[in-house]
Amino acid sequence: MQPLLAVDAPSMLFRAFYALPDSIKGADGRPVNALLGTANLILREVEIHEPRAVVLCFGPDAASYRTELYPAYHAEREAAMPEDLPHQFADARPFFEAFGWTVATGGELEADDLLGSYARLEAEAGGRALLLTGDRDMYQCVDERVTVLYVKTGGKAGAEEVGPAEVRERYGVDPAQVPDFIALRGDPADGLPGAKGVGPKTAAELLRGHGTLEAILDNAIRERRPRLRAALIDGREELLAFKDIATLRDAGVERPPDRPTDWDGAAAAARERGMNRLAERLEQG
Repeated sequence: MQPLLAVDAPSMLFRAFYALPDSIKGADGRPVNALLGTANLILREVEIHEPRAVVLCFGPDAASYRTELYPAYHAEREAAMPEDLPHQFADARPFFEAFGWTVATGGELEADDLLGSYARLEAEAGGRALLLTGDRDMYQCVDERVTVLYVKTGGKAGAEEVGPAEVRERYGVDPAQVPDFIALRGDPADGLPGAKGVGPKTAAELLRGHGTLEAILDNAIRERRPRLRAALIDGREELLAFKDIATLRDAGVERPPDRPTDWDGAAAAARERGMNRLAERLEQG
């Protein structure tokens, strides 16, 4: 069965924007580097995996419920996009829909929440899902039917497949424990400090011993290391909020129908934006 390919569109656009020079411009003289780079990243996975459909997921940088739980969530990220990126975000829907791909938004929820929702639906239907992202938070979705295609910063080398074994190798915990792990270890990219003095090794050790963050906190009084015991007891409510923030929400999406890539439509959209080399490649099918 062909998989569903769900794409963390904001992540890919930002990575492509910084990976490719802004001298790549369209007919109107404005940069199209983010659009071009994102198209190339997705097309590489389409050619490798031949998905039954492609969904590009968009959403706000920070869901309001997450900032209400912890105001510093995403606070250190730049408030404004680079000058040459907003118009590319605005053009993303018509551009990628011309490829025959679905463009989905989650209202107040983030793109991550949409990716997780599509993955769950596909798995429940007996299918397979591939999640193209640069966000390791998505490791929580991984199982025998869901694989993360992880794109590192720059994104030039393509995506790395991450399954359950890779998550355990990197974090020392099961995929389902990733939100608990993030809460304990922290996530600098999201502005979450984690438990004071707790690094990845200690976080994994605690989770292997207790299973969940809640069980760790319920047994914190029995922890023999004084500093760790104090960090867990004093930080209980904040740590629970961190786990809630790291846990994906159901975005209420519907499973998309089979829809192959429209090579002719994609080529026309690329040529319209001055991406002639990409258009030539697409025209060859």
